[in-house]
Amino acid sequence: MSTQKLFSALFLQLILAIFVLDVADAQYLKLGFYKNTCPAAEDIVRETTAQYISKAPTLAASLLRIHFHDCFVRGCDGSVLLNSTKNNQAEKDAIPNLSLRGYQVIDAAKSAVEKKCPGVVSCADILALVARDAVSMINGPYWQVPTGRRDGKVSVALEALTNLPPPFANITQLKAMFQSKGLSIKDLAVLSGGHTIGISHCSSFTNRLYNFTGKGDTDPSMDPNYVIQLKKKCKPGDVSTVVEMDPGSFKSFDEDYYSVVAKRRGLFQSDAALLDDVETSKYVKLQSFSHGESFGQDFAASMVKMGRIGVLTGNAGEIRKYCAFVN
Repeated sequence: MSTQKLFSALFLQLILAIFVLDVADAQYLKLGFYKNTCPAAEDIVRETTAQYISKAPTLAASLLRIHFHDCFVRGCDGSVLLNSTKNNQAEKDAIPNLSLRGYQVIDAAKSAVEKKCPGVVSCADILALVARDAVSMINGPYWQVPTGRRDGKVSVALEALTNLPPPFANITQLKAMFQSKGLSIKDLAVLSGGHTIGISHCSSFTNRLYNFTGKGDTDPSMDPNYVIQLKKKCKPGDVSTVVEMDPGSFKSFDEDYYSVVAKRRGLFQSDAALLDDVETSKYVKLQSFSHGESFGQDFAASMVKMGRIGVLTGNAGEIRKYCAFVN
């Protein structure tokens, strides 16, 4: 066997071993994990989240995004919540995460739970619960969240850059990144629907408007009329202006995102890319034509699946006292 073939075989075995370990850890998650140790935990998290979402509903989008960004880097271990230190730049300070907001909701929920049950409930679980509760509070789906996650002790900014799907990703890259996390092509199409809520800075997509191929051109896959509208809002080099990701419906969790993408008005290249694959394109058109008949149910199922990525359970990791710091 050649050295290259031997390396390939060992690499595949390593990936399989990691996948098996991830699945094994995920099996330790269960509904009502804190039933005996902190029975009020989920109620406390829900009440705390409601206090914030009732005043600022747009926080729901960012809280969902924090959960997504957490799970895609080192698994759902709360590593995105850790602050940088003098000797380490954490995920929170990586470029893709600089626009995240809503950490105060996680901290408030953690503080409230700690007062009732000190040292019991992980920040990773609180984040998963807050994301679910926030989405449900803006008319989105509600899903059961298996708990039992432990908090990680490592957070590295570079890992966020290499693991988070960028807004300029094509369909091949997106499929590879999702599949590397144990998520299916359908999960990709479904979870992309999270863009039905929230806003984006112009800098995340202005290349599509002014310099798509480096020749001062626009992205031909975007509706030309939409390009004109966006150019009125976003000038070259604009890094401060924000635009609705689902125009006219960015505060409400609904299926309109798929109608927008079907009309070639997806804001990111990664949104438009959904039309470049048979399976994802079929899902986009199905939800657009059926007015999201199965979207809520599908989104709930994919969120449960995503919430199991690379979890720490048992004696792994720790239960942080404060979400921004390791113990």
